[in-house]
Amino acid sequence: MNTTKKIGILFGKERSFPMALIEAINKRNIPGVSAEPVRIDKVVQGEPSGYAVIIDRISHDVPFYRAYLKNAALCGTAVINNPFWWSADEKFFNNCLATKVGVPVPKTVILPSRELPSDTSDQSFSNLAFPLDWETIFHYVGFPAYMKPFAGGGWKNVYKLHSAEDFYQKHGETGQLVMLLQEEIVFTEYYRCYCIGGQHVRIMSYEPRNPHHLRYAADFKPSADKLHQMEDIVIRINEWLGYDFNTVELAIRDGIPYAIDFCNPAPDADRASVGDDNFNWVVDTSAGYAIERCIAQRDDTDNLTWGKYLRHSVHTIR
Repeated sequence: MNTTKKIGILFGKERSFPMALIEAINKRNIPGVSAEPVRIDKVVQGEPSGYAVIIDRISHDVPFYRAYLKNAALCGTAVINNPFWWSADEKFFNNCLATKVGVPVPKTVILPSRELPSDTSDQSFSNLAFPLDWETIFHYVGFPAYMKPFAGGGWKNVYKLHSAEDFYQKHGETGQLVMLLQEEIVFTEYYRCYCIGGQHVRIMSYEPRNPHHLRYAADFKPSADKLHQMEDIVIRINEWLGYDFNTVELAIRDGIPYAIDFCNPAPDADRASVGDDNFNWVVDTSAGYAIERCIAQRDDTDNLTWGKYLRHSVHTIR
C-alpha cells in the first residue's frame, strides 16, 4: 500500500518558483512526502484530489481551479491559501479590518462602478445617492490620491490623481470596475514583506516608483526597532486574515509604517524579479512550511487555515 502523501503546486505560466519549490521539497527526502505539479483530469463532487497539500498560485485567475480547490479542501486537502477566504476577501475589507486591529493604513473610500454592472439598470440602485458626496470624499482623502480596483489586479488600472477634475476624467475610463480612492502616502522608505505560515517574515527593500524589473533594486536600511515593528505588523495582518502565503507592502512616512497593499495571496516569487537571495529564502521557507502542513494533514477533516477575524466572529456568534 502506497502511504506517500503528495504536495501539489497549482500554477499558471510561472516556472522558476514552482519548479524550484518542487525540487526543494523532494531534495529533503522526507519519508512519505513527495511534491509534484498538480494534475487534474476530472473533478467529481465530493471526491478527494489525491493531494495532502496544494499550494495555489493561479486560482484567482481561473474560476475552475477555485472550485476544484474548494472541493479538495472539503475532502481534507490543506490548501495554501484557504480558497474560501480568498474568494471572500478584497482590498477594501483589508483596509477596514486594519483600522480595527491597530495597523496604520491610508485614508480610503470605495466607489461604485462608473458604468452599471451587466444585467442591472438605474432602478437597481435605489439606495445609492446621486451624486455621491464628492466634496466630503475628496476632503477626506485629499489630493494627490491613488485610484485602483478594490479587488486587486496587480498594477493594472492604477491611477495617480491630482485634482477632482483629474478624478472625474480617469474614473470615466474604469467601466464596471469598482475602485478605491486612496490617500497618497509620500514615503521615505518602502518594503515588500513575505509572510509564510503566519510567522516567517522576509522584509525586502522595494521601490515601487522604479520600472518593474528594478523595484527590488533598493537598499533601505531600517533600524532593528523598525524591523521589529514592521514584522509585528506583517504577522498581525496575516494572523487576522488567515493567509499562509502573502505579501504586505509597507510605506514609511514620518517614521510610521503604513500598510499599503496586503492582499497578495499569490505574490511574485520569480527569481528574475525578486533576486537570488529573496528567491532562495521564499523557496526554502515555503518548502519547510508545506512539509509541516503535509505531515499534520488528516483526511476527511478541515485542514485549512482560518484567520483570527473569522474565528473570533464564530466564537462571538456561539
